[in-house]
Formats: sequence, C-alpha cells, structure tokens
Amino acid sequence: MKLGESAVRRWLSQFDAEQQGQSGIGKPLTAEHHRIRQLELGNRQLRGDVEILKKASAFFARELR
Repeated sequence: MKLGESAVRRWLSQFDAEQQGQSGIGKPLTAEHHRIRQLELGNRQLRGDVEILKKASAFFARELR
C-alpha cells in the first residue's frame, strides 16, 4: 500500500496545529490532544445535564406552589 503525499501533508498540518495548542481538524494525533477532546466532550455533556436539571427544578418548584 502506497502512502499519498496529501495524507502526509494533512498529518503534518494536524500535528503542527496541535503543537500550537489548536485542536486542528480530524482525529487527534497526540495522546494529550485526544484526552483534551474527551474532556471537552464530557464537559459539554455535563453542561447539558445541568441545564436539564435546572429546567426540572424550576418545573417542580412551580408545581409545589
């Protein structure tokens, strides 16, 4: 299987972006950036959960009045 120039160029571009602290595009190449993406995903999920709990809390507070 032959490795194309465009693939290598994309990987280098991705790696350079990650080294500069940017997320880049595509799958993370370094373990550190992979972990950062996992944490960001978990953070988004938790923020969504908090919003749902806020709405549920407001709903039940109205029902108790």
